[in-house]
This record gives sequence, C-alpha cells and structure tokens, in this order.
Amino acid sequence: MPEMPTAAPARRSRKRIAIVAVVLLAAAIALRWVSQPSQVSGILLGQVGKALGLEITASGASEYRLRGTPMLVVRDLVARQPGAAAPLLRAERVYLALPWRTIRAAGDLLEVERVELDAPQLDVAALQAWLATRPPSTGPMRIPTLSKGLSIVSGQAIGAGWSIERLSLSAPELHPQRPLRARLGGRVLGAGVQVPFDLAATLQRPALARGLGLSGGVEVQAKDWTLPMRIRLGALLHSGDDGLGLDRLRLGADARYRAGDTDLPFVFGLAGPLRYRDAALTLAPLGAALRGKDAIPQLDANGRFAFGEELRLHLDGVLAQWPEAWPALPPPLGQSKSPLPFVLDYAGPGDFSGDSALRLQRDQTRFDGRFRLPAVLDWVDANEGPLLPPLSGRLSTPRIEVSGATLEGVEIEIEDDATPATAVSTPATTPPLQ
Repeated sequence: MPEMPTAAPARRSRKRIAIVAVVLLAAAIALRWVSQPSQVSGILLGQVGKALGLEITASGASEYRLRGTPMLVVRDLVARQPGAAAPLLRAERVYLALPWRTIRAAGDLLEVERVELDAPQLDVAALQAWLATRPPSTGPMRIPTLSKGLSIVSGQAIGAGWSIERLSLSAPELHPQRPLRARLGGRVLGAGVQVPFDLAATLQRPALARGLGLSGGVEVQAKDWTLPMRIRLGALLHSGDDGLGLDRLRLGADARYRAGDTDLPFVFGLAGPLRYRDAALTLAPLGAALRGKDAIPQLDANGRFAFGEELRLHLDGVLAQWPEAWPALPPPLGQSKSPLPFVLDYAGPGDFSGDSALRLQRDQTRFDGRFRLPAVLDWVDANEGPLLPPLSGRLSTPRIEVSGATLEGVEIEIEDDATPATAVSTPATTPPLQ
C-alpha cells in the first residue's frame, strides 16, 4: 500500500503562491504610484527643499521620463522659507534633465544635462533673508555641470522700489573649471526711468572673485529724454557682509543724449566697487570721466552714487574749460581761462528732474546755486534765450569791473525768472586803474 503524501509540501506550495501574489500586488501598486508624476515630483521637491531649508511645492501638472536621460518637469512651482510671508521663488515651469549616474551618486556628483525656467519670479528681499539663515560654507562652493546649458525666459526680479522685467538668460553650457558665456536681456524699472539692456557676458569661472566681462546695448529712458549707449564692463564678482556686487569695476560707454531735436554724442567712464545691500545699489567711492564735443563738457570727478527708492549722486571734480557751445559766462568768470572746480549734489527721481545743488569756482570767484537739469539742457539747446541759465543762487567775487568802475566784495543774487541779476553787496567802488 503506497504512502500518502504529507501535508507540508502542499502548505509550502500555497505559501509560495501567496508570496508571489503579494509581490505582484505590491508591484502593481508601485507601478500605479510611479505612474503618477505628481507623486514622483513631490518626493523629489521635498528632498530638495529639506536640503535647502525651504518649502517647495508644485501645484501644476508634472511630467517625468525614465528612458534615456531622466527628465522631470514641474509647473506652478513655489519655494518659500518656512514661516515667510512672501515666496522666495515662483516659476510657471521648471525643466530638469540629469543622467542616471547623477541619480545613483545621490548628491556626490553634480552633473546635470539641462535646466530651463519659464516665467520665474524672484523676490530679492526674501532671497537675502533666506541666505542670511544658511550656515557658513566650510569649503569651496560646489558648482554643477550643465552639459546642455541653462535657459531662463520671461523672468522677473523684484526689489524695493525697482524691478527687472522680461529677464532672459541663455548659456550653452556651465562647467566649474571653464569660462561661462551667456546672453542677458531684460528691462530695469525704477525711480522714474526704465533701462532695457541686451548684453553678452563672459565669466572667467563660475565662482566668486573671478573676472566678469559685459558688453552690449543699454538705454536709459526717461519721460523727455533717452540715453542709448554701448558699454564695456570689467569687474570681479563679490559677496560679503557688505552685500553682493562687483569689485574693481571699470565701465566705459559710447553714448548719445537725445531729447527732441537734440542729439549729443559723448563717451564716459566709471570706476569703483559696486554693491547691492539694504535695497540700494551703490557705487562708492567712484571715479568718473566725461569727454565730448560742442555742448558736452570735459570733466573728471570723484564721488559716490546710490540708486534705491530715489537716486543720489555726489560729484567733486574739475571742468577743464567752459564749453564754447554754451553761452558765455559773465565776468569775471568768463574772463579767466583757469579750470573750474565744481561740486554737484543730487537727490531725487532717476530722470534727474529734481533739484541739483552746484558749487562752481574759478580763481577767487564762486557760485553756489540750485537748478533742474531738464531746464538747463533746454537752455543749452536753445538758439535764443536769456543770457543766464535757468538757475538760482549766489555769485561772490572779490572784484568786478562794470562800465569803467571797479566793484569790490561783490555778491550777486541770481533768480530763476529770466530777470536781470542785481548786485546786492558792493562795499567799495574805485575808478579803474590808469
């Protein structure tokens, strides 16, 4: 009589079948979960946000691809510092393509194929607040490699009293040890002016204290005048407790001042350290040089510049000579050929429509007054008009000859009303010397 099979093999067979069924069910659930791009993007954005100390979400439709070079697209991205009222960054679309070796390296390898941002909006104040919370770096900054480059379109950066609109940036590649070449475009808005720009940029290496070069077209556009120019800029990137900016800045420009029928070409240069901190852009101390013909003076000056909610400018320099195209200076200023030291101070809208304070001196004759640049430029451009420019102030001189008489200790008040100036102090009068 043959032996009956034991129950143990049957139980083992049923157990194997159950395990296989559970594995297949888990695989089906995993495939279902992986097939939802929002699940994958949520995990990835969560990991990135945790590493950066940010809350990063994407409420729009997401896409990803695993074949070939893995790719992820997220839409309606928002990144904010935890507890902050304003997001640091928004973007309608973010595209990221990175090879499998980067994924397997789990952060040890920073090789990316391409990054694209559509309509990003950067809040500069929120960015600076987040940067202030980041721990200090103990080593050199790690720069990723972008083998197929970077693209930003329709971007916006928002500061206090200014913004950059229609910002675009394109770079064919990015490598930590190679020069970075890019194209920048956009328009700066603020303080009564707008400044469209289209520039070619070259960075010696993508790191701080490395050389930066910019060249291309910039145009300052105010209500009644424009200033198109071709610029060339060289500097070193800077980041420190005094803000972000440029060291050893050297800027040269071929420019034209245009207002109505006026078209005045000239060249100018600026030098100094450029900083952005506390919602203000500053260049201090600065050196400036201006060269031109006809109505454009030749001057050299030192001073400082600040641009935030308003524009502030201080220049202390020398006019080499009074331009021949300007109406002649009254005596005794016009009788001397000496250079004219000057001090100029301005605080107001970025189109220079506010009041400027001017101190002008030649030999022992001195003028202290105030004027508005648009009115003075109209006076310079006019074929006919009053002898004196539209300004107000006080002229003082130790001696002046008028109609055969010598006036000593003269002070003249000048009013901006096209009426003749009068001598208000003439302590002594002597006949002319024979």
